[in-house]
Amino acid sequence: MNALVAAPPAFDVARVRADFPVLTQKVYGKPLVYLDNAASAQKPQSVIDAMSRFMETGYANVHRGVHYLSGTATDAYEAARDAARSYVNAGKREEIILTHGGTEAFNLVAESWLAPRIQPGDEIVLSQMEHHANIVPWHFLRERQGAVIKWARIGDDGALDLEHLASLIGPKTKLVAVAHMSNVLGTVTPAAEIVKLAHAKGVPVLFDGCQAAVHAQVDVRALDCDFYIFCAHKLYGPSGIGALYAKAEHLSAMRPYQGGGDMIREVGFDAITYADPPHRFEAGTPPIIEGVGWKAAFDYLAGLDRDGAHAHEQALLARATENLSALNWVKIYGTPPGKGAIVAFDVEGVHAHDLATIIDRRGVAVRAGHHCAHPLMQRLGVTATARASFAFYNTFEEVDALVDAVKAAREMLA
Repeated sequence: MNALVAAPPAFDVARVRADFPVLTQKVYGKPLVYLDNAASAQKPQSVIDAMSRFMETGYANVHRGVHYLSGTATDAYEAARDAARSYVNAGKREEIILTHGGTEAFNLVAESWLAPRIQPGDEIVLSQMEHHANIVPWHFLRERQGAVIKWARIGDDGALDLEHLASLIGPKTKLVAVAHMSNVLGTVTPAAEIVKLAHAKGVPVLFDGCQAAVHAQVDVRALDCDFYIFCAHKLYGPSGIGALYAKAEHLSAMRPYQGGGDMIREVGFDAITYADPPHRFEAGTPPIIEGVGWKAAFDYLAGLDRDGAHAHEQALLARATENLSALNWVKIYGTPPGKGAIVAFDVEGVHAHDLATIIDRRGVAVRAGHHCAHPLMQRLGVTATARASFAFYNTFEEVDALVDAVKAAREMLA
């Protein structure tokens, strides 16, 4: 086992691992090696405690109550909006819509902003490496309103073909919607350049930031993007809550997405008026407990050495890539420069699902399948891959455990 790649000395991985109780357990009698972070990250004790404490002592419905608990619960929930605004450096808290996850945020933009603007033949530009959440809502507009989806190519190394993307942006383009970081390949797209290319032709840009927001420090104002989507469960918070950043001018022009309580001003027998953003897009009881948990996750990340964590993740990626690449029966998908801490691969003679099942018995948790990216699998010419995705709490010993488990599975199944 090659041990040349060492941990950055400034980052204390043992200390941060102590904050995540799930990492101490064993599965099948083996220490848990959790390498499925791109699907969902584990939660620090502070997030668990904040949600439990809120349910024990502070829970009430928010926004409309005048009693004490409702007021304090509202403050606790709205603190998540403020934390999300700060995390991506949005200019106004009203530019952050709290949703029930990243997927809802894509659907919100599709239904509230783009659907009223689509005429038959109008175009939406995506890339070949998008997650289904950033594909299916646009297919709805293709099916229902005659929109045309244009696909920007990726190279054999998984890098976005920026020149090809630019060539697809024309007079009928209504939106460019691409991943900031691929959930399969780890590719980090040149976001600022994409925005400049699209804006030069008067076209808004949406970024799927659900992966990038975990591994990089995002500044939506510096990017000048129109929409940016991220979610809690990949950011060490709970599932069931996410956020849409949208420029204020877009939000003010968007129709409501869902109807119900809290998104209205007045409701009468013959007329209705709507609340201002952000509440116009947040119908019904929101994910209150999850909001409290997400705020705790933001607080945890604020106390983390983010530069050290990023360097550690990159060192994990380098070690995994080097040692898996040394096995001539392993193929890695996605080798662009500057990629994030994700390795998608397959093993000659072994189906990805079989591989994942076998190495799970050795305590190693990876994802296997199409990763909600069917078009990308078609581009790669495969039906499935295995995917190891790293977080700052992973260790070099866990990378070695992954490689050893892959070797053992190959010997057993090939």
